[in-house]
Amino acid sequence: MKKVMKCIFLLLSISFSFFANAIVIRHDVADKKYLAKNGDFPPLATFYIDGAHGTLINPRWIVTAAHATFCVNKGSLVKINGKNRIVANVYVNPDYTPGKSHDIALVELKEDVSDVTPATIYSNNDELGKNIWFIGIGGTGNGLKGQTIDNAENNGVLRKAQNTIIEANGPLIKFKFDRGDKALPLEGVSGGGDSGGPAYAYNNDGFQLFGISSRPEVGFNNIGVYDIIEVYSRISYFSAWINQVIQGSETTRAKITTSKLKHLPAGVTADNLSMVCKDIGIKPTTPALIR
Repeated sequence: MKKVMKCIFLLLSISFSFFANAIVIRHDVADKKYLAKNGDFPPLATFYIDGAHGTLINPRWIVTAAHATFCVNKGSLVKINGKNRIVANVYVNPDYTPGKSHDIALVELKEDVSDVTPATIYSNNDELGKNIWFIGIGGTGNGLKGQTIDNAENNGVLRKAQNTIIEANGPLIKFKFDRGDKALPLEGVSGGGDSGGPAYAYNNDGFQLFGISSRPEVGFNNIGVYDIIEVYSRISYFSAWINQVIQGSETTRAKITTSKLKHLPAGVTADNLSMVCKDIGIKPTTPALIR
């Protein structure tokens, strides 16, 4: 059994390395400058013991990547602000196509979150050129070598980094990992292990969510190297769909969502899904993972 699970986790690691948001940093800036704490982005939600994130956008609703929900079901636990919350329902965008587009889902909680102010969804179409932040507990490394520490080895350490939106077109926004004079002081990009993590900014009105971590652009084999292009689901494009799901009746929701993923991550099958979910899911006694 241990050998089987080791193989499954290896395949999951490969899968999450392709679809993910963790923080890979500049090689010329100390790692300690990227370290974050829970208060840096309180709306952050964590679905599994070593990663996969979402963002609280309503006292009872989390938005995340569709592909990150393969083990999120009614009764699952999700951690927000160091506390376990119970999932009531999952609503996946029916047009989600792995590696392409519509990588977005909504998770409804059983009860309102009263100790965290939700982020607001950004609904304007002027994202191009804006500087945003990423945050997550997945794998890490630096731009010269890419990711060298996976999400399990990172052991829950939270980091945040900056980047600039270089493309905002249709359902996608994109970022590039620059270096040297072109880079922001805490420039960074996605790595492996935190699919669904936020691209966000902060102003006088609070936290604003611009995007959801989906994948690196096709053609980059080494995750987190300089010049890699990161692809996020564009919140402004999906704002109408998000509002329809949250405000709609169950009849309306059934017409514009699906409750199950059509495509499971690499290495996960219908036969081993329950075993995988049991091992990676948040447990009632699991200590706070975000610190």
